[in-house]
Formats: sequence, C-alpha cells, structure tokens
Amino acid sequence: MARYDLEKLLKENSYPGRGIIIGKTPSGRSAMIAYFIMGRSENSRNRVFERYEAGMRTKAFDESKVTDPSLIIYNPYLTFRLGLIDIVTNGDQTNTIYDYLADGSTFEEALLTREPEPDEPNFTPRISGILYYSFRREQFNYKLSIIKCLAGRPEATRRFFFNYVPENGIGHFIHTYKCDGRPIPSFEGEPEEIAIPETAEEMADLCWNSLNEDNKVSLFVREVPLDGSDPTEIIINKNE
Repeated sequence: MARYDLEKLLKENSYPGRGIIIGKTPSGRSAMIAYFIMGRSENSRNRVFERYEAGMRTKAFDESKVTDPSLIIYNPYLTFRLGLIDIVTNGDQTNTIYDYLADGSTFEEALLTREPEPDEPNFTPRISGILYYSFRREQFNYKLSIIKCLAGRPEATRRFFFNYVPENGIGHFIHTYKCDGRPIPSFEGEPEEIAIPETAEEMADLCWNSLNEDNKVSLFVREVPLDGSDPTEIIINKNE
C-alpha cells in the first residue's frame, strides 16, 4: 500500500467531511488519535467539541441556531474500562459500541446493528475506530470500520472492518467523503496509510492548518503514552 502525505491529503481535499486518524508515534512510545469535523451548512458549522468526564462530545455553539440536532450532537470519543479501550466515531454509534462492550460483545457486533446516516441523498458513512491498550506490555492494537451504502442505495449497505498491528511512525486515516460534491461521494477503498508525528501538538498543528479554512469546524487529538502515564489531549474549535 502506498503511504500518503497527510498534509497533502487534507490540503488537496476541500471536504473530506469527518475524519479519524489512529496510529503510533515514531518513537513507539505513544498511540495517537485525531478526529475532526467539517461543515458546509450553518447547522453543521454551529458546533464545538467539549471534554467531559466520560469522553468528548459535540455541543451547539449557538443554541438558538440549531435546526436539527439529530446527526450533529453526539459523543465522538468515549473511554471504556478505566482507559483500557478508546472509542472514536463520527456519530452516536460511539454509544452503541460502548454499550455492546459493556454487555460482553464486540466492536464488530455493535456495528452490524447500524446503518449509514439517514441524510438523503448523501447517506453519510459511519466511520469508527477502537484502540485496545495493554499498558503492562506497553502495547496496543486498533481497528477501523466504515458503514456505507452503494450508489446512494441505503438497502445496499456494506460494512467494512480493518485490523491493524501498530508500526512506529505509521497511522491510518479514514474519512466520510471522497471529496466535495452534490451529493457528496462516500470514501472509497481502505484507510489511507500516513506518517504520524511524535506529539499531540504536532498532530494538531498539521491537521488544523491543513484543513480547508471555510469548512473546518473542530479537532480533537489524544496522545496516549504506552507506559500508562497521563495522556495529552488538545481540542481546537473554530467557533472559539
């Protein structure tokens, strides 16, 4: 698989939509997570990320301007089992995954119950990621998934799962849309293999400065040291 330049991928795509990046730092000391959202409509752009005890959630920046909260207000990130598992998604399937794990089921079983978003004609894909940590061994592994429909037909839903053994300095990037359009074409193929920087600050700068200025809304970055020390988190909101 070709390795892509993340900065180039973002700068050359005005609307990748929502994106998840998971990988391992070049030193091998940390796992890296990034999640961003973009928006074209006033409703989609009227959001901020907010950290809270259980994870991170989206919130309306101006409550008076909310027209439909159903697909824009959710928990993009939740931690499970006292930080041994991290879940990151682009919708309320974060909670579906969390609930299934709590019942002893799996990431895959949870997502088999979900469909693409009902935002016809786009039918936005649901993208999801999960990280499993073993801090005693200073190791982790991760998975990514996309649920999408073919040719704008929700009855033709397809669910894809990708499992990874982390490699130093390498990550994988999946996003909802291939590019801008009307309707917006869904992401195609496997998650893109990219280079991961060493720190959360570097990742935040790279992503935020490369996303389209008009369409970017919020960014969340989480760097998790594999020795079990405290993670570093960064939230950037355009509306603040």
